[in-house]
Amino acid sequence: MKKALVAYFSASGVTGKVAQALAQAAGADLFEIRPEVPYTAADLDWHDKTSRSTLEMQDPASRPAIGETLENMADYDVVFVGFPIWWYVAPTIVSTFLESYDFSGKTVIPFATSGGSGMGKTDSVLHALCPDTVQWRSGKLLNMASEKELKDWLASLEI
Repeated sequence: MKKALVAYFSASGVTGKVAQALAQAAGADLFEIRPEVPYTAADLDWHDKTSRSTLEMQDPASRPAIGETLENMADYDVVFVGFPIWWYVAPTIVSTFLESYDFSGKTVIPFATSGGSGMGKTDSVLHALCPDTVQWRSGKLLNMASEKELKDWLASLEI
C-alpha cells in the first residue's frame, strides 16, 4: 500500500476507535481532526434545535475551526477520512478539513460510523469540496468492523 493517513473526527469516541483499528490494519498514520472549540454534550444534543451541532448542520457554509494542523499532508498518497454521520452527511468540520489541504493526485476514501442512517448524500457533498484531480472512492460505514472486515475492505480497494 502507498503511504496512507487515517484522518478522523470523532465527537463521542466511536469513530475514533474505528479510525485507530483502520490505521493499524492499513499500517497508516493517524490524525485526529479536533475542533478548536471542543464540543460539549449540550453542543451535540441533536434534539435541541439551537444546539451548536444542529446550527452548524443547518448552515451549509458552516466551517468550524480545527485546533491543529497536519504539517505533512504532501507525504501521503492515500487519505482515509472518517467521521460520524450527522443529518445524513459528514459534520461540517470535515468540510473544513477537506478545504484546508491540497488533495490533488491523492486517493481519498471516506468512512463513517452511524447510529442508524447510511452514508446518505455524503459522497456527493464531500466530492464537491476537492479538485477534480482527487481520486475518490465510495464511502463505507464501518460500524463495529472487525479486524478481518477491515483487512478485507482494504484488500478490495487495491491501493
